Amino acid sequence: MTTRLPRLRLLAGLMLAAGTTACGVVAADSAPVAAPAPAIDAAPAQGDQVAVFAGGCFWGVESVFEHVKGVKKVWSGYAGGNADTADYETVSGGRSGHAESVKIVYDPAKVSYGKLLQVFFSVAADPTQLNRQGPDVGTQYRSVIFYGNDEQKRVAGAYIAQLDQAHVFRAPIVTQLVPLKAFYMAEAYHQDFARLHPDYPYIVINDAPKVRHLKELFPAEYKPEESVVDVRLH
Repeated sequence: MTTRLPRLRLLAGLMLAAGTTACGVVAADSAPVAAPAPAIDAAPAQGDQVAVFAGGCFWGVESVFEHVKGVKKVWSGYAGGNADTADYETVSGGRSGHAESVKIVYDPAKVSYGKLLQVFFSVAADPTQLNRQGPDVGTQYRSVIFYGNDEQKRVAGAYIAQLDQAHVFRAPIVTQLVPLKAFYMAEAYHQDFARLHPDYPYIVINDAPKVRHLKELFPAEYKPEESVVDVRLH
């Protein structure tokens, strides 16, 4: 079966390689700084737990969390809209209400919800960018924490306030905190995209650096044995 490669991101990747992007900002592999650990974390829970985050293109966010110890599985998908608009072509139009999202199944005995949030805000997404992320522009690329219960809402809300009060970022955090109504799996060709297409221009420029940064900032949480992109430093 021939893999269907999204045309818009291919064009964005090629433009980035040439030194420009669709939104006029050149991607840079700058060194990020780890956000401080959450002052409060979720209470211990039994059994596997689920977290759903959105932070731009789901390829890169999925790839980051696939490298975190304690994470068992990550899927790319859509959240925020209805079932009848949960497909790539419709979501790409920017009017579906969905955000490109990832569903993370994790073992709370090995990694906490707070640690996942710390990784998200440190390397997976820029929480100060409104309705965009890097070269991708539109509400479908907005930054969102979709909480599944009151505990996740409490921890995520407190952490966002903590980061804002400490002025960790150069601008206020615009990440939304909204209840998860449903998560819809993205098309099969989006799953594990970075692992299957490590040389795809968009992945090389936008997503591989995120995994390198995870390795640098969170070495104790990094899973080298499950590498899905080239993490060698240039």
